[in-house]
Amino acid sequence: MMAVLWGRRAARLGRGLWPCGRPGLPAEEGTLGGLRGPRRSSSASPREQDQDRRKDWGHVELLEVLQARVRQLQAESVSEVTVNRVDVARLPEHGSGDGGCQPPTKVQTGAEGTTPVLFVHWAKKLDKDKRIREMRRQRLEKQLQRQAQNPGFTSELKRLYVEPRLLSKQLTTCLQGCVQEAPGSPWEEQLARVLQEAPRKLSLDKKQGQQLKTRLTSRQQKILAFLKCCLLTGHQSLAHHLLVTYHSKGKSQSLLTLDMYNTVMLGWARQGAFRELLYVFIMVKDAGFSPDLVSYAAALQCMGRQDPDVGTIERCLKQMSQEGLKLQEIFTAVPLCEAERAAVLKAVLKAKPTFKVPERLLSPVNTSKLLRDVYAKDGPVSYPKLHLPLKTLWDLFTQQLRVELASTVCVKSVEKPVAESKEVRHARETLKLLRLQWEKALLEALQETKDRLEREAHRGLPSMFPFLCLLDEQEMVRMLLQALQALPTQGESFMGLARDLGARTFGRHEVQRQQFSGQVEALKRHYRRYLHLLASDTEVPEPCLPRQYWEALGVSEPPQEQPWPLLVQVELGRLLAEILVQATKMPSDLGKLRDTSRLVPLLYHVYSFRNVYQIGFLKPHPAYVQLLATAAEPTLTFEAVDVPMLCPPLPWTSPHTGAFLLSPTKLMRAVDGTTHHQRLLENCAPTALHGALDTLTQLGSCARRVNWRVLDLVLELFQDKGCPKLSVPARPSEVAPPHEAPLPPSTALVRKAELRRELARCLKEAREMHSLRAEALYRLSLAAHLRDRVFWLPHNMDFRGRTYPCPPHFNHLGNDLARALLEFAQGRPLGPHGLDWLKIHVVNLTGLKKREPLQVRRAFAEEVMGDILDSADHPMTGRKWWMDSEEPWQTLACCMEIAKAVRTSDPAAYVSHLPVHQDGSCNGLQHYAALGRDSVGAASVNLEPADVPQDVYSDVAAQVEVFRRQDARRDLRVAQVLEGFVTRKVVKQTVMTVVYGVTRYGGRLQIEKRLRELSDFPQEFLWEASHYLVRHVFRSLQEMFSGSRAIQHWLTESARLISHMGSAVEWVTPLGIPIIQPYHQEIKIKGRGGLQSVSYSVNADSSLKPNKLKQRNGFPPNFIHSLDSTHMMLTALHCYREGLTFVSVHDCFWTHAADVPIMNQVCREQFVRLHSQPILQDLSSFLISRFCCGSRPQKLSQHLEDIKLRETLLAVPKPGTFDLERVKLSTFFFS
Repeated sequence: MMAVLWGRRAARLGRGLWPCGRPGLPAEEGTLGGLRGPRRSSSASPREQDQDRRKDWGHVELLEVLQARVRQLQAESVSEVTVNRVDVARLPEHGSGDGGCQPPTKVQTGAEGTTPVLFVHWAKKLDKDKRIREMRRQRLEKQLQRQAQNPGFTSELKRLYVEPRLLSKQLTTCLQGCVQEAPGSPWEEQLARVLQEAPRKLSLDKKQGQQLKTRLTSRQQKILAFLKCCLLTGHQSLAHHLLVTYHSKGKSQSLLTLDMYNTVMLGWARQGAFRELLYVFIMVKDAGFSPDLVSYAAALQCMGRQDPDVGTIERCLKQMSQEGLKLQEIFTAVPLCEAERAAVLKAVLKAKPTFKVPERLLSPVNTSKLLRDVYAKDGPVSYPKLHLPLKTLWDLFTQQLRVELASTVCVKSVEKPVAESKEVRHARETLKLLRLQWEKALLEALQETKDRLEREAHRGLPSMFPFLCLLDEQEMVRMLLQALQALPTQGESFMGLARDLGARTFGRHEVQRQQFSGQVEALKRHYRRYLHLLASDTEVPEPCLPRQYWEALGVSEPPQEQPWPLLVQVELGRLLAEILVQATKMPSDLGKLRDTSRLVPLLYHVYSFRNVYQIGFLKPHPAYVQLLATAAEPTLTFEAVDVPMLCPPLPWTSPHTGAFLLSPTKLMRAVDGTTHHQRLLENCAPTALHGALDTLTQLGSCARRVNWRVLDLVLELFQDKGCPKLSVPARPSEVAPPHEAPLPPSTALVRKAELRRELARCLKEAREMHSLRAEALYRLSLAAHLRDRVFWLPHNMDFRGRTYPCPPHFNHLGNDLARALLEFAQGRPLGPHGLDWLKIHVVNLTGLKKREPLQVRRAFAEEVMGDILDSADHPMTGRKWWMDSEEPWQTLACCMEIAKAVRTSDPAAYVSHLPVHQDGSCNGLQHYAALGRDSVGAASVNLEPADVPQDVYSDVAAQVEVFRRQDARRDLRVAQVLEGFVTRKVVKQTVMTVVYGVTRYGGRLQIEKRLRELSDFPQEFLWEASHYLVRHVFRSLQEMFSGSRAIQHWLTESARLISHMGSAVEWVTPLGIPIIQPYHQEIKIKGRGGLQSVSYSVNADSSLKPNKLKQRNGFPPNFIHSLDSTHMMLTALHCYREGLTFVSVHDCFWTHAADVPIMNQVCREQFVRLHSQPILQDLSSFLISRFCCGSRPQKLSQHLEDIKLRETLLAVPKPGTFDLERVKLSTFFFS
């Protein structure tokens, strides 16, 4: 908020700093690249402290946005610009507020003949925009004149087409015969004749498109989404009309695909409308397509809903058989709901009474070498159960179901509440009245928009009309008002808001679709039976994994609705954002809410710059922002998917089924618009995903609770002034404001530049503080909301197989504070060694004894036991020993746990809920050393047993120091300056990230940042010193990890050659998860019209050319990430089989203190089993079979590239001599 408060002062200072005639930047209408993460609704806002009544800062800030725009145009030598002054809404205490509009202000800019060539583009663009607006105005005026002059003019909808116009004369004759049939004649007899008609000869392009199923164009995606949406909203005739319209036009017909025809046929089949279905069948033949399984499923379903002649069904089945289609596959390969399957079966049984539907078989057991023991029936199994009884779990399920049906969750904000003054009550009442007015205005605007778009659809245009009909109008308006509440005070990018509104609409529609289709009732029945596996007071006949138990219940997976194309989501969101902007207005005088004679917009559309791109922003009126600040409403509103679940998540059973009860969730999270990840998952064998599905289910089934003792202390700091040292952000008002003193005219340019940098630094710090404060507000508010509850965090994974919790704001993947707030809901007695592990854990968190053995760490904990107990008893008033820890809040939580344990009569019987961590020692280098059997590297990263832990970061720092001393003796100046500064901390980040693909440029920036933090380092040597150090860090790693660097080079070169041949790099993890790198050349998709034109980048579609640089640099780190995720999954599955509670943060594994020895044993065993597989050889074989051509290519250049790639892939680096079995004896491998 302080960034806004400084608007006036910063702008005044900026006017004194920026030189005149500053060159402008190239403009672009919008981009998706700058989108934020998941948005959340928030009505809580910090109250403003600045009450300057002489001049409203907010009004000045808004006016200066427009003035900056004028200065920008002025700098670009545009001849003349006219800007209307902004209507300013007055607050009640500011006067009567007649709010008169100021006359236009003309700004003369530039001189004749001085327009630089650089800015001609800007002027042309402005002229073009002006011409377009003028043409639209004239067109609208002509339309209104015709309506006024013609009393008989009406806006009735155009008649919908039913009969198509065909290109085939033979089919035209057949169609005429159908149309001339008397009412009540057997339409189904015509179907047999149509089926026997040979399709028109396909053109070469259409044949290739049908065989290869190439990517749909943007227009085709929009048409298909329109047709599917029409079926969902009951506008089947409108879908048929659009299909007929496009089919009847030669050029437009080329856009239609068999999937589009099938979509309309399925719609008519559900209604039993045989004549209309026959029309579509005729169009399929006329378009040159051959009906597929979906086409015949629609015909049989329609006949099942009628009472057709048996002969017609038999002819249909015979024709289907002649085309090589199997009847059984309709029931196994075509996605049909229960009612549709029943209708198809009814028709089939009439012609074939002995036909039997293929039985739904349980998926076979995964028999891979790595998972054989996980799914083995023999041997002891101790799958854990929850600590809650069946009745409690069922009550929690009903609560979660209500939450997801409502789509949102209201949470009380933990911001310090304001006093209930008269001013506050008045502001809240004003907001309440304004929202009632906005609700009415939004309803009217929504209805008008739907009427307009319906007329467009009747003219044969695939408009957004059916998408606006998916939700009830009241529900749509509530969603828009929630988006308005969530709008940040500094504004929101237009594209960001549009994308968010489109996604929210799809999510709410999916929930409602399941509710209205009866899936909710089926879910209740199956989930109650599923809870018998998890509840503490129930038993099942045979222990099994949750996924296996759910599948054994016979749960039939309903057809899944695919997410809308990004183009559709953005266009729908843009439309809704425009409705929000146009319908929400406020009185010019907030003291006269009933007076609607003078209204001003609530949201303003302005442009800003990010780097070189021009971004459209929606900014709330400053008076509205101030009204929100005064009201200080005490609630936050979150989307249901952004909040932890109140019951155990659904087990993952397929790539699109699992996690939340109703809300759609992807198994593999990906960039918006990406589809190839999902295609790979759906096309691979079901057993290949069992390891990933069961791991995600196991991670999500771990019950959590809030550590309320830590939460209370954090809230005390948060509501006071914060404490950045302890990761509790201060209020933005605590940030020092920039220098305000006016500058004399004689100020030197160097001084102006210095002040400009200071101003930018202050504003950047304020923005960062605001962001950190908001993040902490959401996390702490959710923690307080769940304070006395048990909750669960459903998980999914990224394209490399790394797992993440789905709720973004409150989970264990955050910083030290976020982790300290979470405990296991189910405790475990410490046992004989649990207290020792708590002591070791608290010392690990302090970071004080990293190079010492475990016995020394435990002894040190006993030495400082007084400080530990003092920290637990008096955290804010005692000696505060815990505050000097590397992880202070987790240290404090562990101190409290130790204090309670040692003060019990029997510490071994104390039930502990605190997670104890075991971290990998530079885990990426551990995997590289194991792959290459690198003995030297293995010893450096603790794969080799040792009495004390090895620290690779200190080893690298020591090696770099050797090089520095040698150079210093040669009188190299930078080496002499660095004396005493080559430390572990300086090189740690670079060493850690080299294995994950950091370049020398990135490593130099990391080292420069560390050196900048040293107050006594001469800052004038930053660039030279960082450049010197990064060179020697890479040199040291090359010498210490020669085998690892050879593997990294082989992976990099392989990816370079694959991408050069035009393919994205793919591979399969040792657990069978298919992976493809989503780095492709970027293309721009633009949509024009409305409030602003929008454009967004698409770079994750596999049909695009690969981005060679990203494919090459990304393969080594992504491959290693896929290995560490495989190791984590194997550890999780085996720990679950042993009955342990297990949670992970990538290469950091958590469990109860009593179970640490078992988890350590499993962790080491699974690492050895993983790397005992021929990983690099299997990777080489897969890449050769996938990317090397079996026969000689047509072109010589392709043949040479193929030979080079094959030679490279066959040249797998030879392994060293390290014995992997030694890892099992290494105490500090994970510690």
